[in-house]
Amino acid sequence: MSSYFTDLAQQYIDGEWRPGTGAWEIIDCNPYDGEKLAAITIATVDEVDLAYRAAERAQRDWAATNAYARRAVFEKALRLLEEREAEIAEVIIAELGGTRTKAGFELHLAKEFLREAAQLALTPQARILPSPTEGKENRLYRVPVGVVGVISPFNFPFLLSLKSVAPALALGNAVVLKPHQDTPVTGGTLVAKLLEDAGLPGGLLNVVVTDISEIGDAFLEHPVPSAISFTGSDKVGRHVATVCASHFKRTVLELGGNSALVVLDDADLDYAVDAAVFSRYVHQGQVCMAANRILVDRSVLPEFTEKFVAKVKSLKAGDPRDPATVIGPVINSSQADALTGAVDQAVEAGATALVRGRTTDNLVEPSVLTDIPAGSPLLRQELFGPVALLLPFDGEEEAVRLVNDTPYGLSGAVHTGDVERGVAFAQRIDTGMFHVNDGTVHDEPQVPFGGEKHSGVGRLNGETTVEAFTTQKWVSVQHGRSHFPF
Repeated sequence: MSSYFTDLAQQYIDGEWRPGTGAWEIIDCNPYDGEKLAAITIATVDEVDLAYRAAERAQRDWAATNAYARRAVFEKALRLLEEREAEIAEVIIAELGGTRTKAGFELHLAKEFLREAAQLALTPQARILPSPTEGKENRLYRVPVGVVGVISPFNFPFLLSLKSVAPALALGNAVVLKPHQDTPVTGGTLVAKLLEDAGLPGGLLNVVVTDISEIGDAFLEHPVPSAISFTGSDKVGRHVATVCASHFKRTVLELGGNSALVVLDDADLDYAVDAAVFSRYVHQGQVCMAANRILVDRSVLPEFTEKFVAKVKSLKAGDPRDPATVIGPVINSSQADALTGAVDQAVEAGATALVRGRTTDNLVEPSVLTDIPAGSPLLRQELFGPVALLLPFDGEEEAVRLVNDTPYGLSGAVHTGDVERGVAFAQRIDTGMFHVNDGTVHDEPQVPFGGEKHSGVGRLNGETTVEAFTTQKWVSVQHGRSHFPF
């Protein structure tokens, strides 16, 4: 077992590693073999308060710190991550059940986002705007929002924690992070350790490992944070949005998806198969951008189906520590049971299983379903696991209608021999992101990331991160004298 699980099985508050004061423990287990990795005494409402108060105290001095000094912290964090990459990959494999390929993918993006955070420290600038009033100067400053609460998910916990934590800190804020209870180390205390070792002053980043059953809405309702960044399901996201709105807090909500990968009649089918299999089965399909639905023009459906099914059957499921493994376990037994039940119910309702994988503990082998009855709930919901829905369509108009027939709008892709045809198709889809001749799973630090409809509110990355974690302040200067009517 990695020393990370023994050393980091604590709360991190005000620059100190300490146990929680709750009456019970979160047991952190390897989802593949059930090995106990750590036991963490949970944080209570009192620790949440201590964390936010520590952040509040530390934030003002940090905001006044030279931006180049702030940048240096993230440059050092990047160097440390590069040095520790092999160790951290093992932690991802153990705590998430992520494969070696998945761990490499997550850590590559984490490094890119640390590079971006270092640059964001220098980004906010003041502007001078003209005034219709003689002698008046309008100065517009970008200032930190103050304290940001971050709630991260279990699927890409290291990356998705850093993605909010690092830029929020780089822009002069302080942060309190609540990782998912299934990934408390990778998504929480490991991030704190990396930034602590990089020289981040104590109090600026605090990590509370806890559960909603213990703290209720205290993390959201606390008076200190001005903004909450949440990544997770749309059901929980709706609650987060409601609570935060009632307390006048801004939110960034990165929620679920029901993305479609569309194969038009002129597509390169071999390439489209490769893109579709990756888009559906990367990290066991536990990705918000994953292609739940594979839509194929009926004229090429038989050839595509044969190749797609053959490739899916070739995917090795098993121990994520094995470099040959493509499909590891899902995060917990509840997820495994829900996926197995969804496939069973679909088949009972008339769907055809072209591939029907077995479920052994948390290891859910890939399935491919077709002939899904019209109106099936499966077509409109997010399947967070290795189950693909293969759907035919007749012509582009029907394809557009089917792709848009979902409450979600996060990502998607279209494959075609004509790039401009693909772009025109993409522009008709109600979604935050769409890709031509590629997969559905992408994230780049400079490009706005986010969804429409139930897939979220707001954007992260690049300039949109600056919008999310700073606010604007108008300071006017009258160099002459104003004339008042009384």
